[in-house]
Amino acid sequence: MTGFGVLLAAGIAALVLAGAADLVIGAGRQRARAVPYLIGAAAAACLTIAGGGALAGQPARLPVAGWLGGFAGDLIADRLSGLFLVICFGAAFAVSLAFAAWAARPGTVGRRGLGAGYALCLGAVAVVLTATDAFTFLLAWELATLAFYLLAGFERGRPGRPGGALVTLAFGKISGTALLLGLLLLAARSGSLSIASFADVPPGAGREAAQALLLAGFAVKVGLVPFGVWLPRGYAAAPGPARAIMGGVAVNIGFYGLWRTLAVLGAPPAWLTGALLVLAALTALLGIAHAAVQPRLQRVIAYSSVENAGLILTGYGIALVGSAIGNPRLVAVGLLAGTLQIVAHAAAKSLLFTTSAVLTSGLPDGPAGDDDALDGLRGSARHRPWTGTGFAIGSLTLAGLPITMGFVSEWFLLEALMQQFRVPGLGYRLLLAIAGAAVALTAGFAGVTFVRLIGLVVLGPRPAGSGARPPARAWDAGWLGRTGIVLLAAACLATAALAPLVIRALAAGLSPVAAASATNGARQGPWVLGPVFAGFSVLSPTWLWIMMPLLAVATLGFVRLVSGTRMTRVRRVPAWLSATAGVEGADSYTATGYANPTRRVLQAILPTRAEVRPLPAADRADPSASPPGPRLSYSSDVVEVVETFVYHPLVRPALAVVRAVKRLQSGRLDAYLAYLLIALVALIALVTALA
Repeated sequence: MTGFGVLLAAGIAALVLAGAADLVIGAGRQRARAVPYLIGAAAAACLTIAGGGALAGQPARLPVAGWLGGFAGDLIADRLSGLFLVICFGAAFAVSLAFAAWAARPGTVGRRGLGAGYALCLGAVAVVLTATDAFTFLLAWELATLAFYLLAGFERGRPGRPGGALVTLAFGKISGTALLLGLLLLAARSGSLSIASFADVPPGAGREAAQALLLAGFAVKVGLVPFGVWLPRGYAAAPGPARAIMGGVAVNIGFYGLWRTLAVLGAPPAWLTGALLVLAALTALLGIAHAAVQPRLQRVIAYSSVENAGLILTGYGIALVGSAIGNPRLVAVGLLAGTLQIVAHAAAKSLLFTTSAVLTSGLPDGPAGDDDALDGLRGSARHRPWTGTGFAIGSLTLAGLPITMGFVSEWFLLEALMQQFRVPGLGYRLLLAIAGAAVALTAGFAGVTFVRLIGLVVLGPRPAGSGARPPARAWDAGWLGRTGIVLLAAACLATAALAPLVIRALAAGLSPVAAASATNGARQGPWVLGPVFAGFSVLSPTWLWIMMPLLAVATLGFVRLVSGTRMTRVRRVPAWLSATAGVEGADSYTATGYANPTRRVLQAILPTRAEVRPLPAADRADPSASPPGPRLSYSSDVVEVVETFVYHPLVRPALAVVRAVKRLQSGRLDAYLAYLLIALVALIALVTALA
């Protein structure tokens, strides 16, 4: 066992200890509830360092072959595994600190189990990223699915939580089934369960079917259309910073699986590449469209995860096109764009979910059983400067604005899509053009979406009589939580300022998939970046960090010089009141009102269900009052497109199949033994045919 292997073992052992500590502590002393997450933070630090060593060319090896049976192999972190260990557990370290501060608050954790689910999730992530055989990989994948279910269903007594947990479990099982079938096909043809041996499987229908199943299994986990309907429900159902563990950390195992599949099996068939590109672009556009009109904070962030998954998979699709046509530079620029987006997503999404947990801490449930209605959170970040600043930085990063990593990653993605003229054949060019148009639209709507969040939650006032719920206590995450928030915010900003160094590290991590020399072509100068292809375009995020503040200072200095003291003698009104004095209360901006123009523009892809109905007599105001109270109520809701037009039509046929299958439950032992015999014979025949 190497030195970094010791750190890998220590990290996994610490996560086991964290889970055990949570089960022992349970609902004990309030401060003691932070212990599992502090142990988890130490484990995340060990795993991050182990990943950094693997990224530097010193693989971490943990000899566990035989511990889980004869099929299990050692856990090994190579450069690609090391890259994802650094991304996942670097974010997990900061989130764990904030989780510890949140868990120590009164009323947040009422019973044991949350810390155990958290530890199980992180442990499963570590094993997935380092597994070298199909058996261990699938075992860890199923444990991650179980952990997602436990986290989403922890608050099962609250409205919507049991349903969100069941949907999360159902799609997790679909993902696991697809991966099981794909890995079985490869194992049957290679004669081994070693993942590396799958590269020797000869081309043919079996290899293509296995690739399709693997891509489908990983796509379900990350939320590709039409599988992304579970993300808003599953993430929103989880309590507090557990959403950050699910949506900012653990979801990256799906992207790792896609990257590893490309490294082992190469390019999939052309039809699969084309389908993935189109679905990725559609995922990004639908995700941000739904996020732009959601009235609840957690659903906005969750639908933004769907959008980010689409952007990441678009970069992956570009790499698949490059692999199919034998262009290593196109592979490099596609993977680089996708991986930069993963880095931005891991930091910013973890930051948003963590800060949103602080913003909603201590608030009572609203009428619909939620505590995160945007109208109820207006101006809440103004009372929490640390949390509010972190929330704003995370929002700006996901909006893709300078000087954040989101801007750098989206610039690389758009530049990669512009390389379509280098691709022979009309088919791939058209697909890349369609994806480019969808990504450009997505970037525009992302700005609108996160301006709404910042304007309402961070900068918005709390007008008197608006019905906004004031915070029970202006708790600002505590020193541990602030440390985690600062680390995540710094990651969103520093990775952009130091983008050339980040790309150098990514080039090393992506070397099992794309040649490091091709990926390093993006560094076209000491602090100048380009899209791998020299002479196409350049960008210097580092100089943006220097010049933009200087220009702002120069502008303010010039205005001060020419205006004198008049600069400070301006009419001031509360923010977000249409810049007009006297517009307050129910007449000021609401979350729904701000999103209404976007909803109108997107009405073709976001059908709206509106209803006007008379108020019940018991809810009406006194008719003699002046002015008279309302007699009608109006409700408007955006229809979830995929759920309405894809899944709802399947409900009736699925129930018919269930009713037919129920007839097999006769209660007779001889019938059940016959079923087992038939299944065994069919399985033997299948394995024989595959071999």
